[in-house]
Amino acid sequence: MQQIVQFLTTNIKDLHLPRMHVADFIEILIISFLIYHILKWLRKTKAWSLFKGVLVILAFILVAEITGMNTIIWLVRNALSVVAISIVVVLQPELRKALEDLGENNFLTSFVSDNIKTTSGDEGRFSDKTINEIVRACVEMGKVKTGALIVIEQNQSLEEYDRTGIEVDGAVTSQLLINIFEKNTPLHDGAVIIGGDRVRSATCYLPLSDNMRLPKHLGTRHRAAVGISEATDSMTVIVSEETGAISVAYKGQLETIKDPDRLKERLSEIQNKPVEEVRKRKIRRNKGREGAANEA
Repeated sequence: MQQIVQFLTTNIKDLHLPRMHVADFIEILIISFLIYHILKWLRKTKAWSLFKGVLVILAFILVAEITGMNTIIWLVRNALSVVAISIVVVLQPELRKALEDLGENNFLTSFVSDNIKTTSGDEGRFSDKTINEIVRACVEMGKVKTGALIVIEQNQSLEEYDRTGIEVDGAVTSQLLINIFEKNTPLHDGAVIIGGDRVRSATCYLPLSDNMRLPKHLGTRHRAAVGISEATDSMTVIVSEETGAISVAYKGQLETIKDPDRLKERLSEIQNKPVEEVRKRKIRRNKGREGAANEA
């Protein structure tokens, strides 16, 4: 312990900090502000997963530099320009949207609104009422075999897909969802995107999955649901127009839902409620099931 203290004391004595002026403090604040909001922007896009992968690669390069792996360092230096161009190509839609917001003077206001939207209380990312309305709508549409495709946003922004549809901006209700997907209506074709407790847009186009392991009998609606779940962290609820069956696509996996309670459970997985609230809800659900079993 004494050796550590002596080492720190010796090095602190020899440490000379440069003189700081007011302009230097302002510069530090501006750079910190930009870095913070760039990281915040990254978290809303597909770039966040890419960013985490880059950090892993940088850690590997650091180890290679320390251990003297000269061949790997040479390859990294020569491939750096190609990697930089590839990142720009991959992130082209996100970079374009960020520049558009900056050009429209929405840069600061968008960050303020994001802070408001990301502040969640006991209800989590969206309320229990929203879950109940989605479940009620899907059950009713399943009974009459009305096809539906409902995408629920989680952490990654779906604004890129919002722009392919028509803005709705209405509270999530079963009546609204049923009316949107009613056959032969202007908004029934395409996907509905839900963010928080609002139906943001309808008739949105989604990327189709190219997963060859999906059953051949699945139509475009199911492949689009799996495709958006592969591209983002969203959860998608599908109602089949042929059979009326309800399915959920999440993280590239498709699950057929047998009853409304199971659909509620799946939607609750991304609700992001406090742990205590989730525990209380499970207790209430178990008591309800026990009561129903006793009555039977």
